[in-house]
Amino acid sequence: MTVIVDQPQLGVDVEDKSTSTDSNELVLDGGFAVPETNSFGHTFRDYDVESERKKVVEEFYRMNHIHQSFELVSKMREEYGKLNRVEMSIWECCELLNSFVDESDPDIDEPQIEHLLQTAEAIRRDYPDEDWLHLTGLIHDLGKVLLHPSFGALPQWAVVGDTFPVGCAFDESNVHFKYFKENPDYSNPAYNTKFGVYSEGCGLDKVLMSWGHDDYMYLVSKENKTTLPSAALFIIRYHSFYPLHRSGAYKHLMNEEDVENLKWLHIFNKYDLYSKSKVRIDVEKVKPYYMSLIEKYFPAKLRW
Repeated sequence: MTVIVDQPQLGVDVEDKSTSTDSNELVLDGGFAVPETNSFGHTFRDYDVESERKKVVEEFYRMNHIHQSFELVSKMREEYGKLNRVEMSIWECCELLNSFVDESDPDIDEPQIEHLLQTAEAIRRDYPDEDWLHLTGLIHDLGKVLLHPSFGALPQWAVVGDTFPVGCAFDESNVHFKYFKENPDYSNPAYNTKFGVYSEGCGLDKVLMSWGHDDYMYLVSKENKTTLPSAALFIIRYHSFYPLHRSGAYKHLMNEEDVENLKWLHIFNKYDLYSKSKVRIDVEKVKPYYMSLIEKYFPAKLRW
């Protein structure tokens, strides 16, 4: 991977994958070396530590948990599922994200294009033969264009952050769970039981997730007939579903295909989370490679 600042690279050589010479790094499967602390000097996904972003992040989740109801998600999915906003390429969408910073993220405050390339390049280093996974790393957050005026300039609480099912009880593993008590679904007997409107093993594709960039990019990819494998679509749709892939919540809703795809999501999540840093990627140097993957798996122009 190409870096243009004098900092340690995100990966280590394959022959060194079992050890690390830096006591401040962890080595994950595949040889990926990651720092123990985020850009602010704290552990990753620590929502309680005092930091300059703590208040912003907590206010984000307060608004998110109050408003993400079954009714709202149903309306948003119907409206944005029409894909009638604009036609543009994948790379044009990447460039649109340059002006946005994710308010829900306690680990970094860099523009989104940096995170996309950090994730993709880290995966590419450790899984050189899985080009579909490289591209998934690049595009997984493109649904954040919902923040752009062309898409209605949705508030951040309706675009980013951890996702969770609506239509059944909110699990206590959700970040800042206390704010769900102000959500209208919290006291609605149709939605506040373990299964709610669902059934055991129904499959996550039958479950409404809180609205945001994950589900939107999934809809964009699926409806534009991408040839990416099902595992890629699963990653795109559920990469922010931390209650599931970090805490094991909501597994009673999964089917056998979900179980298999979750294995890939666990691999992906390491790179999505731990590649976040101040290390910058030489965009022009890696762009031709990713353009070739976009051409392989997507049409030239997509409906958004």
